Amino acid sequence: MTKGQPIGGSIQSDKLPDIDKYFRSAVKSEASDLHLKSGQPPKLRIHSKLKSTSGSPMSEDEVEKLVFEILSEDQKTFFMEHGALDFAYQVGEMDRFRINIFRQRGRISLAARHISSEIPPFESLHVPPVIEKISEAHEGLILVTGPTGCGKSTTIASMIDHINVSRACHIVTIEDPIEFMHRDKKAIVSQREVGIDVPNYDDALRSLMRQDPDVVLVGEIRDKETLIAAMRAAETGHLVFGTLHASSASQTIQRILDLFPQEERDLARQTFALAIQAVISQNLLPGIHKDIKRVPAIEIMIGNPIVKKLISEEREKDLPAVIRACQGEGMQDFTESLRLLVEKEWVDLRVALQYAPNKEELKMAMKGIRASSGGIL
Repeated sequence: MTKGQPIGGSIQSDKLPDIDKYFRSAVKSEASDLHLKSGQPPKLRIHSKLKSTSGSPMSEDEVEKLVFEILSEDQKTFFMEHGALDFAYQVGEMDRFRINIFRQRGRISLAARHISSEIPPFESLHVPPVIEKISEAHEGLILVTGPTGCGKSTTIASMIDHINVSRACHIVTIEDPIEFMHRDKKAIVSQREVGIDVPNYDDALRSLMRQDPDVVLVGEIRDKETLIAAMRAAETGHLVFGTLHASSASQTIQRILDLFPQEERDLARQTFALAIQAVISQNLLPGIHKDIKRVPAIEIMIGNPIVKKLISEEREKDLPAVIRACQGEGMQDFTESLRLLVEKEWVDLRVALQYAPNKEELKMAMKGIRASSGGIL
């Protein structure tokens, strides 16, 4: 693929789409995101800050022309009917973008996230070593949670790649859209893109077990049906990955339960307690060193017998104490993660305090004082 084109769509002309120059500028500037909006110059998010380019403010017609040039007829129809569209777009051989176009105040805007074609190894992500160990599990549900733009997809891609190079198995991903391209290594990887390879998540999940998977990625868990399918696959001996918007392990459980009506929550809780292998919650912080631009602060909860028991007994409030007490098993809370980042001089203390869930607790941890488990264990 030598010219820009929407994944699954087509461009009839040999001429490069005009929008490609904006995507190439984003790549050259090492920007994470590109924004096009009428009345504003193109903007790039560089090191977490949104910056205007030197270009002139764009007209409504300019934005519409740029966007419509890279859409297939089916995509245009969908956008006109729904007012928003997600799709992937590739520039040249290496660079992919996850794009959302949407209407705001009747005008078209574009937000594009640059997705690197290179899947980074764990070392370059600066994640705790236990992440590699977690990815070597053969069954259970692994959730990577956090806010938008916190690197969830990158962390999972690295975990999938580790499995790909180390285990002879079948990995099936269901994504909307595909973000990282995995080449077959020791494993074989089947990547199904919603809207291109399969009409929707429901159809993909219904046929999943007939594809003989060992490892499954269900992308973002957005509804009860997707979660039930993920937990069922985990219960039947598969390793299942998924993402969720939640800020911590405790909040993850609440978000899971919120997907179910009240009368179904007890069964959902028990099923989740049995299935959970690990919850990895992360956020990205600006780094001190110019070669380490953003560093993840990560909370890790491993589904050991104590954690499973507390979840099944509706005692999520006790999980933070268990996470603190089980650091020897590889668990850590955000406070400990922030302490280590400051100690290793990857993050400035002032930045760590801004992101700390409890500033006083972090200050105490920096002095070597941590709260006890309170007899939970």
